[in-house]
Amino acid sequence: MLDSYGTEAQERVGFFTDTSVCIGCKACEVACKEWNLVPEDGLVWTGESYDNTSELGANTWRHVAFVEQNEPLHGDREVDALRWLMSSDVCKHCTHAACLDVCPTGSLFRTEFGTVVVQEDICNGCGYCVPACPFGVIDKRHLPRRDAPALPLITKQEDGRVWKCTLCYDRLKGGHEPACAKACPTESIQFGPLDDLRERADERLAKLQAEDWNGARLYGRDPDDGVGGFGAFFLLLDEPEVYGLPPDPVVTTRDLPGMYRSAAIAAGAVVLGVVAAFVGGSR
Repeated sequence: MLDSYGTEAQERVGFFTDTSVCIGCKACEVACKEWNLVPEDGLVWTGESYDNTSELGANTWRHVAFVEQNEPLHGDREVDALRWLMSSDVCKHCTHAACLDVCPTGSLFRTEFGTVVVQEDICNGCGYCVPACPFGVIDKRHLPRRDAPALPLITKQEDGRVWKCTLCYDRLKGGHEPACAKACPTESIQFGPLDDLRERADERLAKLQAEDWNGARLYGRDPDDGVGGFGAFFLLLDEPEVYGLPPDPVVTTRDLPGMYRSAAIAAGAVVLGVVAAFVGGSR
């Protein structure tokens, strides 16, 4: 995956988000916006508990979900109790990233750290990557342009490009951890080499299971899953769907090679048919 960088390739890094210690403070959301100059959003009441951003998007690269449940953190789930499930969601920086596969301009690329980044100066706003992402992470930004276009009736007066988490690529190149992990007061968001994070996650899961925490599980840790493992994975306290995550994500471009082969075979058959008809007709 990083062979093309040669000696400049770095150890793959990522996030491990331990939702069991998330307090929903949203420091990660604020730090992300401040460092990356992400436009404001989430100023409307959604009615979804304390969740004012609702989902990831072009202007929300970190989204803290709030889920209220009538069950205890530990032990018998039949006991009447209340617990809050909080989780800071982010781009998964997939090992097999469909957004990379469909980008026609090379705007999306994999960095020397194994992360997936959008180059805004190359993105043409085609939007192919938006439906390709199995997590609904990447999105087009719809904001008025500061510089009015010369032909306003023809040219859209919107940004129109796609935006998402870069895992603070500029900070990584400077030897610093991403802004969200730096700002997290409980170390719910942990940054580091991906292999180290997986070992840490396994140990944490074993501890929670020994303490009889309800629903503890790892999501995106397995390198053999449908996207080859996440570059940003999670310890959850319930099913992924509870947090708005797909239960069994698969890279959406998985079947493209077979489709291309079938199309090529069909095209070849049509060409042979036309040639045969032409030769037969000339006789």
